[in-house]
Amino acid sequence: QVHLVESGGGLVQTGGSRRLSCVASGTAFNDDDLHWYRQAPGMQRELVASITGGGRTYYIGSVEGRFTISRDNAKNTMFLQMNSLKPEDTAAYYCNILRDGVFFQWGRGTQVTVSS
Repeated sequence: QVHLVESGGGLVQTGGSRRLSCVASGTAFNDDDLHWYRQAPGMQRELVASITGGGRTYYIGSVEGRFTISRDNAKNTMFLQMNSLKPEDTAAYYCNILRDGVFFQWGRGTQVTVSS
């Protein structure tokens, strides 16, 4: 069974930085597309950033230039470096692997709270 465990969240002031990590157990990343999502209270979960097996990246417009997604296949770990954080970045952040068009079971996420 695949388990995804996110970490690195916390309380940060506006303009600050956080580095999120996601460790996968029970599977290897291989050349899968990896994704970071977030969900704010009362909102739908939204895609924040993606990285392909070849290293191509995608970001939603609101985080472009501030967030960086990366991966370490040898450690089955993905990262989300978040800089210049804003209060609207406050959310629970989740990682997942898209394989054959299907996501694995979601982890518990890690909460990021940006104070103004």
